[in-house]
Amino acid sequence: MKRKLLSSSLIVVMMFGLPLQLARAAVYSNGTATSTFTVTLTLAANCSISATPLNFGSNGVLATAINQQTTVAVTCTNTTPYNVGLDGGTVTGSTVTSRLMAGTATGNTGTTVGFQLYQDAGHTTLWGNTQGTNTVSGTGSGSSQSITVYGQVPAQTTPKPDTYQTTITATVYF
Repeated sequence: MKRKLLSSSLIVVMMFGLPLQLARAAVYSNGTATSTFTVTLTLAANCSISATPLNFGSNGVLATAINQQTTVAVTCTNTTPYNVGLDGGTVTGSTVTSRLMAGTATGNTGTTVGFQLYQDAGHTTLWGNTQGTNTVSGTGSGSSQSITVYGQVPAQTTPKPDTYQTTITATVYF
């Protein structure tokens, strides 16, 4: 029985396996024909933006300015010009020229702490959201470009202890 099964297997391999292997290895010599095709990719001007939190830390009396910085990462297609704007934040009454953080504790959400965002380490050029006026401009490189945001809580009357915060929206215009 074992010998008969082996013989049957050998016949199947010879009938089906060997001709298939020979067909894959065949070389043809009747001539050739060719064709070409185009490969394309269209890249449109495009940008993306991300930001890291700005944390002024834990402090007591606001008798002196507190300076911190963070970054905004912009990725634009190569040679694409862009502007990055920062809005006034989500606290009622906050503007790009007078930014506010509000208390987060129940009953203290109307209490605010003033702060500002600048384009430079010397804290002289405000960073706003009006193109051509107070935004930061650049040209895309096709890779992520890091832009520093300089934050400052100036000396001011210290409100009651709480965590003060706002949300700033960073926008890339291209």
